Amino acid sequence: MLWGMNELTPQQAYERVQAGALLVDVRENEEYADVHARGARLMPLSTFQQTYTDLPKDAEIVLICRSGARSGRATEFLASQGYGNVSNLTGGTLAWMDAGLPTGDAQ
Repeated sequence: MLWGMNELTPQQAYERVQAGALLVDVRENEEYADVHARGARLMPLSTFQQTYTDLPKDAEIVLICRSGARSGRATEFLASQGYGNVSNLTGGTLAWMDAGLPTGDAQ
């Protein structure tokens, strides 16, 4: 964990998303097409610095990748850009699936 970064377990992240948080998957297209957390919006890390401004600064944002490393970088980046309510999903999509949480279509 990077210092000061908000980390969520898969269950905590799921609860936040159910309450209205945005779930943003920063993996690449092929990875997302294979499997993704239900409701996740794809914003690949490779183009994230060009697209992150599409995210509302006033929303709660939970970032997810495969294992938590790339989403951790994206979380730190958003925080450095003035996004105040961002969290990283510890363990990423692998942990989400291990927890038995829903996968499938994006919202």
